[in-house]
Amino acid sequence: MDFILPPTLPAGGIPWEKVLPPLIPRLNGTYGQYNWSPKLLIPETDNSSAEVNCDDTGFTVQVDVKNFNPEDLMVKVIGDFVEVQGKHEERKKDGPGFTTRQFNRRYRIPKGVDTMALESAVSPDGILIISAPMLQTDNSRSLT
Repeated sequence: MDFILPPTLPAGGIPWEKVLPPLIPRLNGTYGQYNWSPKLLIPETDNSSAEVNCDDTGFTVQVDVKNFNPEDLMVKVIGDFVEVQGKHEERKKDGPGFTTRQFNRRYRIPKGVDTMALESAVSPDGILIISAPMLQTDNSRSLT
């Protein structure tokens, strides 16, 4: 089977709901007691509310972590990325078992950011704020 790709992608991205059903026809319908749909394979849009800024003063990332406690979060620098992980587990109130909520996000750190001075804190309204200043160069030193 040959695939012909358009020279450019549509403005809204790849229309997975039109692409997947012909490619995977067996997933439409029923298999035993399970109902299958190609919608299960369509990637969900990333609806996380994160804001990334970088200007002359520094680099900041703000991530909504209202559903997590500060001890559920881990922020680390790996190469040119800052990685944020959150994992929250709680016992079910109505019986045995656990409910788990988890996320992983990576943000590229722009060149010129002082990663050794990177700091993170959670605000009272549940926003994780990661910030780092720009590296000081000889040309950008303030005169005293």
